[in-house]
Amino acid sequence: MIKKTITILSFILPFYLSFSQEKSDEKKIIQELSENACKCTDSIAFSNRKKEEIIKDVHDCIDKYTGALQISSLLSGAEKLSEKTPEVNGKKKITLTYDTNKNSQQYKDSYNKLERYLLQNCESVKKAAQTTETNYDKFSKNEAAIDFYQEAVEASKKENWKEAILNYEQAVKSDPKFIYAWDNLGICYRRIGEYDKALNAYKQSLAIDPKGKMPLQNIALTYVYKKEYQKAIDAYNDFDKIYPGDPEVYYGIGQTYFSHLKNNEKGLDYICKAYRVYTEQKSPYRSDAETIIGYIYKSMKEENKMDRFKEILKDNKIDFE
Repeated sequence: MIKKTITILSFILPFYLSFSQEKSDEKKIIQELSENACKCTDSIAFSNRKKEEIIKDVHDCIDKYTGALQISSLLSGAEKLSEKTPEVNGKKKITLTYDTNKNSQQYKDSYNKLERYLLQNCESVKKAAQTTETNYDKFSKNEAAIDFYQEAVEASKKENWKEAILNYEQAVKSDPKFIYAWDNLGICYRRIGEYDKALNAYKQSLAIDPKGKMPLQNIALTYVYKKEYQKAIDAYNDFDKIYPGDPEVYYGIGQTYFSHLKNNEKGLDYICKAYRVYTEQKSPYRSDAETIIGYIYKSMKEENKMDRFKEILKDNKIDFE
């Protein structure tokens, strides 16, 4: 483990504390550092790149400013340490440990604070989290189908779902194997509450490509909208058979149990599994899982089930403080 120490003597401590108090309201520091990190992510190229490469670039931008937040947090805590430190020869010597190990809790805490802020406030980070990869095998070579598809995309941007549906329907009529058109047709039907038609569109897509991740995930989500929760869980399990260990499976099932079936324990277990995989992948979606864990914490605390809450986190190798 790589660590660096920062030693502060009592006569220079007031300088650091005044710096900290003037600028160190933690929210202000996080905002300032996050704005710099956001400028970095604004320069990331998104076109014709794998999602994992884009997420790595986002991670590198956040990493650039994580150390600064670590040091700021250490200095802002120096006053409390000073109160507990005895004087030696009329002076106090405070040693702060700055851990540069990226697997350390100190680093992770600072990184996560910046990432959380960016997911809420930085458009380029939001875009990175939501980006999908283009597989040209799923596109069409039929010019008429492509024209209808482009018209549908433009209508969708304006949230004119019915106009988009008409054009996607013409696209798949022109090219019945146009996978992206079927996928997007399903999304538009879901937007207007035509859930059975949405399911049919997704199934048409899967008939062409049984490993289509987008329709597999959206079939489960559509059953949630239909309030057919067991079918949603079954659909997520079908997704898992093709993409074992995918965090979207864990997250979807966990949210279904927690939000709709009111089963906190099963919901927590699955969300914890999603959280661990998102964390390993350095995915910004880790923050979403963290938020759900917070909601479940509040609910289980009200039910006097904190021992069970801690047990589930421990089973999933997640530290609870």
